[in-house]
Amino acid sequence: MAQTMKDILNRMLNHEELTREEMKNILIGITQSEYPTEQITALLTALQMRGVTVDELLGFRDGILETGVPAVLQADRYIDVVGTGGDRKNTFNISTTACFVIAGAGYKVAKHGNYAATSVSGASNVIQHHGIKFTDDIDKLNRSLNEAGIVYLHAQLFAKAMKFVGPIRKALQFPTIFNLLGPLVNPSQPKCQLLGVANLDQMRLYNQVYQKIGIDYGIVNSIDGYDEISLTGDFKVTTNNYERIFKPQDLGFAIAKPEELVGGATEEEAAEIFDSVLENRALPAQKNIVLANAGFGIQVLEKGQKSIEECIAIARESIDSGAALKTFKKFVELNS
Repeated sequence: MAQTMKDILNRMLNHEELTREEMKNILIGITQSEYPTEQITALLTALQMRGVTVDELLGFRDGILETGVPAVLQADRYIDVVGTGGDRKNTFNISTTACFVIAGAGYKVAKHGNYAATSVSGASNVIQHHGIKFTDDIDKLNRSLNEAGIVYLHAQLFAKAMKFVGPIRKALQFPTIFNLLGPLVNPSQPKCQLLGVANLDQMRLYNQVYQKIGIDYGIVNSIDGYDEISLTGDFKVTTNNYERIFKPQDLGFAIAKPEELVGGATEEEAAEIFDSVLENRALPAQKNIVLANAGFGIQVLEKGQKSIEECIAIARESIDSGAALKTFKKFVELNS
């Protein structure tokens, strides 16, 4: 490797930015145990204090995808719905529920997720709670995508680099560049993504990242700090086609109360809310929040050719007709 970590750290102290290629090489070096823990810790801290650039983020993404396990799916167009997490709101599994509603409407979904970091129940928790066995077997994954319309990619089976930095991230106790990478390292590299972010700085960063990657995207943020459309107040949406602030009532939804979004105190309580939405017996606010997020996901899949009202109507039909629940049951049957 041409540059030592000492050179890199001196450049960081000098407030210089690193190139995409340099960051990729550093990430690969980390997976080959080339640097002592102290140097990696210093690098992550320096990046966090200065703020990560688009190319630095993309470089680490390139490295994670290159050193990881790819998931080559036999479908041209599918979506991942995901949040950056870390909004500390402990909401129920809104993105994951929305994924099954989108799949129930006849679209393809490749959901990438992990165990909870800051909430009671992450995507992998709620999926596993229903008896799903995680796999990186590509034939099984493609069968799930083709027969159920949805596949679940458990992050730990694919991103091999993450285990090298796990202990450092735990010890640091503050967010690092790796917190920003989760939504960008889906091993199937979907051409469509709906991403929830916790603040507008993140929205700007990911907006530039997605433009460079060249995919169809929607980025959503609730102005009161949720990393999804919470319907607790105004929310902002940025896509390939528009940037706009919506009020819940613009889409015919009542304003939700924060307590109506809480995922509960246990994994069981979170799973019960997930089930209740798919079974169409949830609180109106819980159903509406899933419909809103699924609707914007469908609009991304449709390349913005359908109005958001049409897309929410498609999501509503998926729940009301029982299609979303049927899709989930088929998914459980194929993946248990």
